[in-house]
Parts: sequence; C-alpha cells; structure tokens
Amino acid sequence: MELLSHQGFHFTLQRFPLKKGDRLRAWDAADEYLLRYIVDEELLTTTSRVLLLNDAFGALAVPLHRRQPVSWGDSHLARQARKFNLYHNDIEGPEPIFVPADEDPTGPFDLVLIKLPKNLAFLEDQLLRLRPLLAPEAHVVTGGMIKHTPKRAYQLLEQVLGATVTTQGWKKARLAHSEVEPREDLPASLPATTYTMPDSDIELCNLPNVFSREQPDVGTRLLLANLPSTDAELSAVDLGCGNGILAVALSQACPRAQILGVDESFQAVASANLNAAALGADGHRLIFRAGDGLTDEPAGSRDLVVCNPPFHQGMVTGDLAAWTMFTEAERILRPGGELRVVGNRHLGYHAKLQRLFDRVELVASDPKFVVLSALKSSAFKSSTPL
Repeated sequence: MELLSHQGFHFTLQRFPLKKGDRLRAWDAADEYLLRYIVDEELLTTTSRVLLLNDAFGALAVPLHRRQPVSWGDSHLARQARKFNLYHNDIEGPEPIFVPADEDPTGPFDLVLIKLPKNLAFLEDQLLRLRPLLAPEAHVVTGGMIKHTPKRAYQLLEQVLGATVTTQGWKKARLAHSEVEPREDLPASLPATTYTMPDSDIELCNLPNVFSREQPDVGTRLLLANLPSTDAELSAVDLGCGNGILAVALSQACPRAQILGVDESFQAVASANLNAAALGADGHRLIFRAGDGLTDEPAGSRDLVVCNPPFHQGMVTGDLAAWTMFTEAERILRPGGELRVVGNRHLGYHAKLQRLFDRVELVASDPKFVVLSALKSSAFKSSTPL
C-alpha cells in the first residue's frame, strides 16, 4: 500500500466511501506539496492555530494531527474519512474538530491550508467568510492540481484576500500563497441563489455549494416530470437530495408520504431545510439531514427511493457513488419497494440495476437521459398502485 509521508512519519489513508480494492489514492500531489511547503517556508510555529479547508480524506489533518487543526468543509464523507484515517493510523487524542460549511469556525487562525474545490462559487464564499477568522500576519496557502485549476481560482484569491504569489509546478500541482489585505468593500458571504421550481410557483434557495444552483439540471427536470403519485401512505427517501427539489415535489405528488432527504453536503441540507421552512412543511413529514447515504436506515424500512445520483466525486468521475446508492436503496426498501432514478444514457444504469432488483423498467427518456423504475418485487405493494 502506498504511504503518505511527512517529516519522517508515514500514514496509510483510505478514500470514502470505502471500496474493496480501490486503487485510487486518498491524496494527491497538491496535498504533498502543501505539507512540504509549510515546512520549507517555516510557516508552522509551535503556537500556530491551523485551519484546513476541503481536506477530502484527511490527507492534511492526519499528518498535522499534533497541531490539532480545525477542518472546515462541506462533505459529511470527509468528516467520516478523517476520523477513520486517524483511528487506523493509531492516532489518539481529543476528538478532531470539524466544522460543516453551513457554519463558521472560531478564529483567529495563523495558518490556513486550502484544497481548491471544484465549485468556484463555493470557493468565493469560503474566502469571504474566512477573512474575519484570520489573525494578523496570517498565512493562507492554497493547493490544487494544475489541470483542475482554472485562472478564475487565482483571481478569486487576489480579489478576496489580497496579493497572491503562485509557486512553480511540482508533480503537476501548484500552490498559491496569499497575503491578506484590508478590504471594506466585500460582502460577508456569497448570497444564496434562487429559482422557481418547474411547473410551480415555489421558489427554492441554494447556498453556494449546491449542485446546479442557478437552475435545475436536465436530469432533475426529467425526473420531476416522472415522479410517482399516490394518495396512499408512503415512506420515501430523496437520496442525494441537494436543495430538496425532488422531496418537495414528491411531497405534493404524494400528500400522505413521509419523506427523508439525505445528502453528504451540509450546505445542500441547509438549503433544503430553508426551503422546507419557507413552505411551512410539516417537520415530521419532510425531514432533511446530512449523512452517508442510507447507512443509518434500517433494512426493509422504506417504500420508495428517488435519486439523481452524481457521477463524480470531487475531480474524479465514475459510478462508485451511484452503485453505492443503488445497493443501499435495495437494502432499505421493503418487498415491493421501488427505486426511481434518472441518469445519462451512456452510464448504463439499466444493466447495473438489473444486478440488484427483480424488475427494471423504463419510465421516460429524452435524447440524453432515462428515468428508470427498479422494483424489489413484481409489483409495488402499497394500498394504491403508483
């Protein structure tokens, strides 16, 4: 197994969600570069308070554990990965501090290490909210892989923080070291966006790291138009709920349904809760929480799962997230339960679902997307057929 090294110590790290035989590393050269740079430039003193942004699997938090760094990010999986990797490297000590991205950590911080997120709106929001958390003369160092770093990212560092100097490339990674300058013309955070749900007058808000925050994506639109509808009592899950758009629509199509929305993004769940509150939704009928998919749900406990699964995790594309969602959905569905899912045609979800479910049917399609119904048995066993 390949090890991550820092100052003579070696660490084994695993990606989340855990996958048997996963050949992808839980860190990249940007993580290694950041760890090397803060030592070479002597940025880390014995009294430095350290803040880590977007540390996906603990590649920064684990080597720097003796400094008791605070992690700030939007991924529930990142939180789990950090705890898992600390434990499996036999690192003991106080509970590591993780602050979800819908909250703010308590400053001041002397050293901030940032892994560039894919979503630049989220980066801008993080940088705006970071400014008041910094100690005088604080160092802010940002790292990313060159091929995944657009010029706009460096422009944001300059515009929000101040003068930024980039390093030479190393193993296809590059760092940026920013000096924080006084500014009085900047907002405290990036405002939420809003849009109107299709075929409805319901307005939904989206915090900066919500997927497709300007308008619903094409796949979601197709699934919205092809959700189940019933007056029967129903226990349902919106898996990967985002801002709650599918759960809200399902609550209208199935007025007696109890619906749980789950997402690994804290900002997505915060957006969904804001939207539910704005609608005056019954807190017992429409609930949202951050979590690792359906791992906390009992087997055979739900009638319906709706899902628009992601086909990427950070900068990595693949079907691991979707496959995990499908297997979890099959586990928690009752006999006769249904998974209704949308996906790009080229992803071949039909074949994958046939490996898990008794029957898979095409519900709707357009030139790029398909909506599929996967049944755990020959018919959906509710008092009213869907």
